[in-house]
Amino acid sequence: MNFEQARYNMVEQQIRPWEVLDFGVLDLLMSIRREEFVPEAYKSLALSEAEIPLGHGASMLVPVIEGKILQAIQVKRSDKVLEVGAGSGYFAALMAAKADWVRTVDIEPAMVNMAHDNLKRYGVENVIVEEGDAICGWPSNAPYDLIVVSGGVPQIPESLLQQVKVGGRLFAFVGDERLMTAQLVTCVADGQYRTESLFENAVPMMRNAPRKSEFRF
Repeated sequence: MNFEQARYNMVEQQIRPWEVLDFGVLDLLMSIRREEFVPEAYKSLALSEAEIPLGHGASMLVPVIEGKILQAIQVKRSDKVLEVGAGSGYFAALMAAKADWVRTVDIEPAMVNMAHDNLKRYGVENVIVEEGDAICGWPSNAPYDLIVVSGGVPQIPESLLQQVKVGGRLFAFVGDERLMTAQLVTCVADGQYRTESLFENAVPMMRNAPRKSEFRF
């Protein structure tokens, strides 16, 4: 398979038509080889619009969604990043190419191993993969410039928001299993946040995501 042609087609036919026009994002998607982070059985689909399963109820976000997230979050070289849900390690690799460092945390040991092995093999040195439940935060290295939640949550936990630096951003898919809104939340001052709704999409719900009834105000 000609992965370079397939990668060009992915960017030009899938991602760019959905208003992902940031040249830095498009260049990044051209340079990080997605097929290196896809399970062997699905390598031929690595650059297609197919949703690729990773096992244990997890799957990779489709390329156009990855592109739209990258365009929204605008990773900076100084950013310290927390990713909640490591998956295959691919999205961590994308962010790491622009950030100072990325700490990606997954509740499923098999995902931790997959992400760690993929990132090590690909030569990414500024990503730390850890096992744990970070949906309500990962305080050991907080606060963060950027937090990305890779799956759905009924509502963003307050404890997670509190780990975003002033001027920092948090991205999450918010809603129920049928329909979610991609949201970018910016911390504008201590305890004050501005929320931007970006697009609608449905992704797997994060394991242990607190239900709305469990929130305390």
